[in-house]
This record gives sequence, structure tokens and C-alpha cells, in this order.
Amino acid sequence: MTTLGDLDHAKRAIRQRVWDLLERGNAASSGVHGHIPDFAGKEQAAARLAEHDQWRSARVIKCNPDRAQLPVRVQALHAGKLLYMAVPKLATTKPFYLLDPAALTVPFEIAATSAGAADVAPLVGPQEMRPVDLVVCGSVAIGQSDGARIGKGAGYPDLELALLTDAGLITESTIIATTVHELQVIDDVLPNDKHDFSVDLAITPTRVLSFTPDQPRPAGSVASKLRPEQLETIPALAEVIQHQDPDRQNS
Repeated sequence: MTTLGDLDHAKRAIRQRVWDLLERGNAASSGVHGHIPDFAGKEQAAARLAEHDQWRSARVIKCNPDRAQLPVRVQALHAGKLLYMAVPKLATTKPFYLLDPAALTVPFEIAATSAGAADVAPLVGPQEMRPVDLVVCGSVAIGQSDGARIGKGAGYPDLELALLTDAGLITESTIIATTVHELQVIDDVLPNDKHDFSVDLAITPTRVLSFTPDQPRPAGSVASKLRPEQLETIPALAEVIQHQDPDRQNS
């Protein structure tokens, strides 16, 4: 039987391998280990995503705050889309920035950075947000056969999706996409557990990969995804946990 420790070890090994590949190939910014890779060709990948029908039809985008997806966020604003960006580490009571291109008073290239959004974008919680048409996430590795995803290991994207799923803002019909370097798309069957999500689209600078997940997405249920220390460092979780698992919050 595969244990959680076995899965964690297997994921760490794949992360290390991909980070090493990117570093040796000069395919990402220096210091790639431990991070969502800021990969070479991220602008071309974002442009390719912007040509996709699912992107064109989306009105509300939720995107991660990493540098690799900055061109995606800028594309969304230039296209007039409403953009939600997670606060790094979900460190505020309202854990998302609202970037409305019609209301921004600074260049989109500045507003779409973590520092810029912190200066100009209001903070919102799930109860104030609109349903999300398309999620864009950062990744370390993507399985070429099935769209399985491995992140950097911090677990924040899982919590973000769980928060928004619990609020009814993300459903089975919401498209999940990622932009990555070609070296991040690997042939291995990636290890995953019941809390991991796959992507529907993986876009590299040179191609688009589409996937049909062979199992349902993880349910929301934020409480089931938490590590004990996260309750102390992610204030937005307190209200959710009070509803889902009051005994845990009061313990």
C-alpha cells in the first residue's frame, strides 16, 4: 500500500528532477529550486493560452501570484477580464486581490504583480467574488498522459481551490489551466493523492495539451486539507472551519 510518506517522497524526487533539468538547460531564472519555475518563454505560453477558445470565452479568471504567470495576468487585464489573484500564502483575512481592468489607475504590468496588487487592488473573500470561469495555476511538473500536476509542495493552490469550491465559485465545469516550460511536461505517471487536482489545459511556449480527467476533482472541504500549522497562519480559514469542523477550530 502506498503511504502518504511514499507519495511525498515521490513528489519531492520529481520536483528535484524538473528543477535540475530547468537549471541545467538555462530554461528558468536562477534559484529555481523550491519555487514555481519562472521559465523561459512564459510570454509565448501566455500568448498561446490567450488564443484558446476557453480563454476567449472566460469572463472571470483566477490566477496564482507567481512570476511565471505574470504574462497571463497581464493578458487577462488587457482582454478586459475580471481577475482574482491569490494573496501570497493566503496571509490576509480576505485572501484574494480583485483586479478590475476598468478600475485600475496604474499600468496593468504593475498592477498584476504581487507588490503592485498590494498597493492598488482591494482585498476580497469568497463571499464577495463572482463565479470563476477559468483557473490558471503554477506548476512544477505536469504529466503528459493525464494532466496530473505537481506544485512546489506548499499546498496553497489546493486550499485556494477548496475555498472557492466550498463557496460554489468553482465547479466541475470550471477550466483549470497551467503555463509551463516544455521540460516541465514529463512522461512519468505522476504520484497523486485524493487532495490533488489535475489540469484541463497545459500550455507551453510551443504547444497546447488538453486532458480529460479520468476521476472527479477533489471536493472542497477545506478542513480535510489542512495541516495544523496552517490554521495559525491563514486567517481566512477560521470562518470556513467554524462551519465545516467547529470541534477542530475550538480544540
